[in-house]
Amino acid sequence: MTEQGILVYQHARQLQKNEHELLEQLGFDNPLSGDCRLACSGALALILYPKLLDIQVQHSQLVVQLKAAPNYQILNEIQNGIIDIGIVTDVQNSSLFDIQEIGREQLYLVLPANSEIEDSDETLLTKLGLINHPDAKHYLSLYFDQSQESYFTNLSIEQIPVTGFVNQINQILEPIAKGLGFTVLPKSAVDTFKDPLRIRIFQPQKPVIETLYMVKKRTRVLPARFQAVKSTLKEHFDCSPF
Repeated sequence: MTEQGILVYQHARQLQKNEHELLEQLGFDNPLSGDCRLACSGALALILYPKLLDIQVQHSQLVVQLKAAPNYQILNEIQNGIIDIGIVTDVQNSSLFDIQEIGREQLYLVLPANSEIEDSDETLLTKLGLINHPDAKHYLSLYFDQSQESYFTNLSIEQIPVTGFVNQINQILEPIAKGLGFTVLPKSAVDTFKDPLRIRIFQPQKPVIETLYMVKKRTRVLPARFQAVKSTLKEHFDCSPF
């Protein structure tokens, strides 16, 4: 893109943002009408989207827009006004956001079904290799920190070769089922896999739990219509075991 093209693109994005904010202000007090733009991980999107659509069925003037994205992209798009609410597991620059703890979820280390971690074999993960996805290294870092397993004491993420990458949540476990590597995913994503007998969940001494946060831009006052969305999210996480 040329320098002139970049300027035109930035100008168009600003016009789009200004138009959205104006329309939002004009209809600010209508709790049952307007756009609700959210983002979360792919695993959560699989579960939350049907629940959010139920709101739209009840109130047809509400338009739910849900994006699956990794943490860093969600935070960047909240800051830039592209989305309104995000659910993330980590907030690097907390001064830019309003943050509310909303739930917790267990992380699973997923191996091929025929894999066994023996006391004498601390190199299984490096032998298998990581099936990477947008949040894989973040999840793996949490797993190493929390699991209290001796296997991982001297193992760093940089030592583990990457043997594949996929960013479609419903396909991440396919290469693991074929013996091509391992990965780390939230329980909700693993529970939806169609062929569970072809994978194995490693059982750590201590369950690995990630905290989920609902975030919005610090200076942003959300319209009344977001109350229904926030209530649905809270109800889901209050009823969800981890």
